Amino acid sequence: MMMMMTAIMRGGSGIGRAICVRLAQEGAVVAIADCDEVGAAKTLQGLPPGDHEALPVDVGCAKSVGDLVARIQARFSRPATVCVNCAGITMDEFLLKQSEEAFDAVLRVNLKGTFLVTQAVARALVASNAPGGSIINMGSVVGKVGNLGQVNYAASKAGVEALSKTAAKELARYNIRCNTILPGFIRSPMTDKVPQKVLDKTLLTFVPSWPRRTAATSPEPAWK
Repeated sequence: MMMMMTAIMRGGSGIGRAICVRLAQEGAVVAIADCDEVGAAKTLQGLPPGDHEALPVDVGCAKSVGDLVARIQARFSRPATVCVNCAGITMDEFLLKQSEEAFDAVLRVNLKGTFLVTQAVARALVASNAPGGSIINMGSVVGKVGNLGQVNYAASKAGVEALSKTAAKELARYNIRCNTILPGFIRSPMTDKVPQKVLDKTLLTFVPSWPRRTAATSPEPAWK
């Protein structure tokens, strides 16, 4: 059976790209949604042959997300049966120096974006009387344990986990599952932008608890 999967990601790279490739390899028809159309197009080019498509979206804008879901349904004659929400940004700074603008920007993409996408996809599935669906939101271990210089990111990812747990309870009656993946430190284009002073402290904090004593790479969460 062919499964349509929508990957909502930021930058057309990292974990989101790896998940798109993995699910396409498993036979899914993939709709890639991204604010970076160039990155999304590059991801599309790297997928196995299929009826895949790259679409623009601003996950922090309700209208943009609504338009995305409508375009997917019009394109494929049904809503996505699986939605993987990988949109995420960091704007790292220590608490005493964190600006309100940076705090708001990260929560707009990471938490509000997750809310808007989860809500829109769930509404489409319910309205179409779909037999079920799966919404997978990308959290982070940082949302559980915190991390130096990431007060905004940690807050957003803790919120994603709580949002998913609540959505799972509410959507179970429709046979729609909602889960969160909590990756540890993943080497990706996003983490490559972390300031070196923050990265050094992060590695000192987390490395002792890693059995392999090394960071994971983007393709690894896609196999979970």
